[in-house]
Amino acid sequence: MLAVQGYFDGTAVRPLEKMIAKPNQRVIITIMDDFVESATAVRKNSLRGALAQYADPALAAREKGAWQRAVAQKHGIA
Repeated sequence: MLAVQGYFDGTAVRPLEKMIAKPNQRVIITIMDDFVESATAVRKNSLRGALAQYADPALAAREKGAWQRAVAQKHGIA
């Protein structure tokens, strides 16, 4: 048996931890008395876009080929 924490989002029960369950596997759901503070308090499975607020569009053009230029500069390749 495995215990996994999660929350009810108003439509479905969502796990907060990685869990391995097969389709149609029986589960036991226990309803707790405490609440998750908000939807933002729930961990996301992806950090995609988390640093978008720090992006500088003016530097985007300089990023293209930056790795190649850095390697050439470090190793003295013309």
